[in-house]
Amino acid sequence: MRFLKNFFLWVVVIFTVLLCVLYILNYGYLVRAVRTIYFNGEMTAFLSDYHEFPNRDIKKGEGQPWAISKKYNKIPETEALAEANKEFETVAFLIIKNDSIWHESYFDGYDKDTKSNSFSMAKSIVTACLGKAIKQGKIKSLDQKVTDFFPEYAGEFGNKMTVGDLSSMSSGLDWDESYYSPFSVTTQAYFDEHLSDVLLGLKVTSEPGKEFKYLSGNTQLLAMVIEKATGEKLSDYVSKNFWQPMGAENDALWQVDREEGIEKAYCCIASNARDFARFGKLYKQNGKWKGEQILDSTFVEKCVTPKFKDSPQYGYGWWLSDHLGKQLYYMQGHLGQYVIVIPEDDLIIVRLGHKRGDREEGKFHRNDFYLYIEEAYKMLENDRKN
Repeated sequence: MRFLKNFFLWVVVIFTVLLCVLYILNYGYLVRAVRTIYFNGEMTAFLSDYHEFPNRDIKKGEGQPWAISKKYNKIPETEALAEANKEFETVAFLIIKNDSIWHESYFDGYDKDTKSNSFSMAKSIVTACLGKAIKQGKIKSLDQKVTDFFPEYAGEFGNKMTVGDLSSMSSGLDWDESYYSPFSVTTQAYFDEHLSDVLLGLKVTSEPGKEFKYLSGNTQLLAMVIEKATGEKLSDYVSKNFWQPMGAENDALWQVDREEGIEKAYCCIASNARDFARFGKLYKQNGKWKGEQILDSTFVEKCVTPKFKDSPQYGYGWWLSDHLGKQLYYMQGHLGQYVIVIPEDDLIIVRLGHKRGDREEGKFHRNDFYLYIEEAYKMLENDRKN
């Protein structure tokens, strides 16, 4: 018995010392990571992890249900799509044709109202907020300097960094975009309770506006600029300017770093496939919704046009592709969350799930992205043949 008491005492002492060391070395956020992710049997952020964090509401207004096609779910998914949905553990797959839901399927206990983590699809929404703030005159233009809002970035390169650089992923920020390393700044940002301190502690280490480099810190800093420029919490700003005017049918949640803290803006909106799809429709309609010009059409066009010739896969907050010879753009999130917009065919494809495909060498986009588009078109072709 005495041995056991001594053993547990030493365990407590070692654990306490370990915690102290973690906090001293600025790795205290790992305690939260272990509790919220690893204790749930996961190795990275997961679809329902919003339950593990504090959230702020994105409140809906009067809902505007999607129209349902007369051919709703009349055409079964292709064999390849069925296999992919199983392999990548899809939870929602929608095909919206001519603004009507033409195909809709759910898995793993999900339905049309089940919330799911957006992950980086939120980056497209933050860029939409930038466009709205510019339209309202609260931010001057894409060329306004970040130091106008956060003089902490003043320096050789920081003086040149603009809000447009943040949205187009060309800021020059010193940021390690690693999702699985427990010691990366991306991991720290996900779990740290003082997210603004993490961002304001970063340096701008290369000249902004010169090349594309995907960094989640860009969007987080952009959101902090928007919040300062508008004087509103980001969730409230999205609710008032997008969620309610576009008729979202459910309230959404946005993870915050701590109670009454700031939104984890580069990720982490918990909503559903139907409501995420509304942003695809807004952009497909060049920023207009039910007669209201929510975003300037010139801003929308800017978002879906490559900024850099050497990086045709990205504009401002949106991914770009010409797969199957069609100009398209899409929102993308960790683990394969997609809202894909193909304007020439009046088509929106939404996929949410637990896993994603690989990216082959030399390809800008992942294998599953190509597959979802190809199989959706095969289903539409099967419909035309019947």
